[in-house]
Amino acid sequence: MAQPQAAEHLRFVKGHGTQNDFVILTDPAAALDLTVPLVSALCDRRRGIGADGLLRVVRSAALVERGVLDALPDGVHPDDWFMDYRNADGSIAEMCGNGVRVFAHHLRASGLMSDDEFVVGSRAGARPVIVHSHDAVHADVTVEMGTVATDGESLVRIGDDAYRGLMVDVGNPHLACVVPDMTSEALDAVDFTDGVMLDDEAFPHGANVELVTPAGVADATGRLPAAMRVFERGVGETRSCGTGLVAAGAAVLAARDEKVGTLLITVPGGRVEVGIRADGATLRGPSMLVADGTLHSGWDRPHA
Repeated sequence: MAQPQAAEHLRFVKGHGTQNDFVILTDPAAALDLTVPLVSALCDRRRGIGADGLLRVVRSAALVERGVLDALPDGVHPDDWFMDYRNADGSIAEMCGNGVRVFAHHLRASGLMSDDEFVVGSRAGARPVIVHSHDAVHADVTVEMGTVATDGESLVRIGDDAYRGLMVDVGNPHLACVVPDMTSEALDAVDFTDGVMLDDEAFPHGANVELVTPAGVADATGRLPAAMRVFERGVGETRSCGTGLVAAGAAVLAARDEKVGTLLITVPGGRVEVGIRADGATLRGPSMLVADGTLHSGWDRPHA
């Protein structure tokens, strides 16, 4: 087996989905050794390029051949492009809805895919996407987010305040807290500086935490409006989180004693449409590819 490729002279792309931003590395054969120090340095906003996470564009079969995956997740085929997602601290995450939109946009804009409907592989399983429109910079993408499972309630402490929320699994764990009577202004005032404290028994591996305003009056198309902020495990507060938006949508509907519906949720980075069905969920929103470039030799080594 060939030795892992050094992290020098690599081409990268920087993109974001509602300002949830990513470094994208195209590595079809999984030649790169994505160590924790490498990923965390790339995502560091002073040492590296800066991002909430890293997306490796790789063939699914290559990850199995390299031992990165023990086996292909449900519905993922060997030739599928796989979104090998890492959080900003270098830890592995199962799924990222905003990341899939940016990933799909990159595949179309770079010519790696010629169709507008295809499957993206992820650790949470196959994720079908539709690229409604795209150019070199902007895209509008829908992602099929898979099943949404709820599992009772739990508490989170943020500063001096405790919030009760719905435990939601969207391929990764969430605690989505719909706070009664919370206004958008009150939501903006919540201080995430000291992080969040979860119940370790409920979330032994941590979770993303969403604070959500109750739904308002539906618009002319029947979409319920809400607003959300999110604290992501391994990252901190981000300006958007795709799986978090789906978890928030499920929690808003549950607070209304409903199981299906469409929501238009505002996050600090923009607005995204979330559709919750009995058999799954969709996430539709924008993607932007901001820049590309080449990593310089020695960028990841300290100055002598």
